[in-house]
Amino acid sequence: MASTPPPIGSFAIPPAPRLPSTATSRNRSSIGSSFSFGPHPMISSFVGGDMSTSSIPRPLALDPNRSMLPNSPRSSPRRHRRTKDSSSRHPLANDTMDVFQDLEVEQEPGTGEWGMVDRMRLWRHDALMQHLYETAAFWGDKILSWTNDPNDAFWLAQTYFMTHQYSRAERLLTRPFPVTTPSSQSTPVNGFDQSMASSSAMGKLSLDTKGKGKETDVQHELIHRLPMGPAGLIKLPEALQESVSKLVDMSVACRYLAAQCQVRQGNWSDALEILGEANPFRHSDGSGASVPNVDGGIKVEASMCHLRGILMLKLNRGDQAKLCFMESLTLDVKCYDAFSQLISGEMMTPDEEWEFVQGLAYREQTKEDADFIQLMYTSRLRKHRHAEEHALTRQRLVDDFKLHDNPDVLYSFADALFTQLRWADCYMITSRILDLVAFHDATMPLHIACMYHLSHLHSKLFVLAHELVDREPENPISWYAVGVYYLSSNKWSQARQYFSKTSLMDPRFGPAWIAFAHTFAMEGEHDHAVTAYSTCARMFVGSHLPLLFVGMEQIVLSNHPLADEALNAANAACDTDPLLINELGVMTFTRGDFQRAADLFRRSLDLAHVTQSSQKSWTTTYLNLGTCYRKLKNYELAKTNYKRVLEIEPQHAQGLGFLAMVYHHLEDIDQAIVTYHEALSVDPINGHLIELLNLALESNAACGSWEKVYPGGEEAFRGMMASLKIKFNEKPKKAGEARTDDASRSEDSMNVG
Repeated sequence: MASTPPPIGSFAIPPAPRLPSTATSRNRSSIGSSFSFGPHPMISSFVGGDMSTSSIPRPLALDPNRSMLPNSPRSSPRRHRRTKDSSSRHPLANDTMDVFQDLEVEQEPGTGEWGMVDRMRLWRHDALMQHLYETAAFWGDKILSWTNDPNDAFWLAQTYFMTHQYSRAERLLTRPFPVTTPSSQSTPVNGFDQSMASSSAMGKLSLDTKGKGKETDVQHELIHRLPMGPAGLIKLPEALQESVSKLVDMSVACRYLAAQCQVRQGNWSDALEILGEANPFRHSDGSGASVPNVDGGIKVEASMCHLRGILMLKLNRGDQAKLCFMESLTLDVKCYDAFSQLISGEMMTPDEEWEFVQGLAYREQTKEDADFIQLMYTSRLRKHRHAEEHALTRQRLVDDFKLHDNPDVLYSFADALFTQLRWADCYMITSRILDLVAFHDATMPLHIACMYHLSHLHSKLFVLAHELVDREPENPISWYAVGVYYLSSNKWSQARQYFSKTSLMDPRFGPAWIAFAHTFAMEGEHDHAVTAYSTCARMFVGSHLPLLFVGMEQIVLSNHPLADEALNAANAACDTDPLLINELGVMTFTRGDFQRAADLFRRSLDLAHVTQSSQKSWTTTYLNLGTCYRKLKNYELAKTNYKRVLEIEPQHAQGLGFLAMVYHHLEDIDQAIVTYHEALSVDPINGHLIELLNLALESNAACGSWEKVYPGGEEAFRGMMASLKIKFNEKPKKAGEARTDDASRSEDSMNVG
């Protein structure tokens, strides 16, 4: 599918709020000037044009348009020495492949020997790759003590973060580091200037550039390591305050990592202060949706916008969270986390999703991979609309990109089948996905729902729930499966308990909120169900389902104005859901507009036919349509729809009862009586059917026509009676056996005409 041009109403990044002026504030490099960790000093440094007046140079680490690739441990500052293959060594020891796909420059023999710091950096990076975090932290701390290099501090903080030592990592990122202004332009190393990496207030690593590049000396006695006061407060002499700065002011990556540490500690407001309420780089040079990433990675600016959106959700500011995620994905289409939050959190309606995703700047940011990214994102959108486009998308992913067995592509197939209510087909696809991968977050709710709808799979649902709880006890989907099993067993209170636990573990897990409200509705607690559905509607503003269920509950409670309001709001969000159209028809029928109701029911069935859904799911709609025709006295069309119900479900009691009523209206009393009996065989205690059957029997006995009472009608009956009279009158009598009054009585008794 070719790239769709951006629509007219594509998402535009809102203007940045006015940043406070730094002209009256104290020098940015002064640690004691302010305890606020806001991003504005860093932004002022980045956008400032006069580098001579800044105590910190404008390093690449302050560029928000870059990714963390320059900071990644792709290689040691020294090139690896080539080793000769040896048959006595393990094959993995001879493997020189660079997992980061760096192009190594072949060096001359005898050059590029490593010093102690280089060797320890290799140990640190190798320990990180092998998940030996204690080893990485041990050697990384020694490296930082020698070099006082901000880049080494960044990787030590990363190590602490991976070992869940968030407070320790944050303290390292907010401590002062020495800063010097380079005399000449230098080559950046891992996102920091070489001059910054090689010169520090702690000590200096002297390099002999004429020899083999060895580190000749490490002077430890120049200036002691910068002190740290209690509670992270920094005590520095005034003479040193102008030559130091925090890592969060020296690197965008460090600021992002510090905010992540605050998030992990639950300090939402502090993390938001570090990132800023809005994107501070929004209108800076080299930033924007049309600007590609300079190194091919993911922009740190987009990651910061995504994290800002997470914080907005934590602070219950859903509208701002939506804008943050949209801005993140607009800045970098490769930021899938932002896309997942928008789509799985149902923050946009189906139409908004389609327009926004199709209008992203794919070709401007990733020219070579634009089609693939757009196809993958399109396959994850909701399937209520654009059925042909979704089918073409899946076909291209299978044919052009050979992803026929990829779990995400198979999930797109399963999601389309689930939308069409084809439970058995969807279950086959989800089972295939779970054969390929042990656990797929997007697939599991569909798989569990299909097992709920297919009654013969309830025992398998029981086994699956136990396995999930054993394997993934920290995953909310595991407890959701337990709740769905209890729901299938009609144990409402137990199911509600586990759905509540699921929503506490993950407040943004929509299926748990919907199922939690279902337990109230199925138990008959309609007021509580309305409250639960309304809460779900406030959390998932882009989904029409909570509003639809609110409307259905209000219909049960006979609150028709509130039902109309909820159903119309759901229709505004998604007007192609057959179930929603059916409920709108029910409301129209309640108001007495039978013709309009019949039109809505026909439209609902047409949409169901387009989606090729299971016919059994729509027996109620056929029943409703037949009832509308019966009210309009169009008995033939009513009979046709009732017979359609019985074709799908032959033992449908209401369908049999309504069909008998149609026969009764058409004065086919005998067929009506037979059909009433069939309905009562299915529902023997239905008082309405019993009353209608008695009415039909009385009508047949007292008010029926002669053709129904006697074959040939009234004339045939009277002819038969006359022949009987003649026959009895001409019968020979035996003497003394028959008296006159007896014959007279016999004649009177036969004269019933």
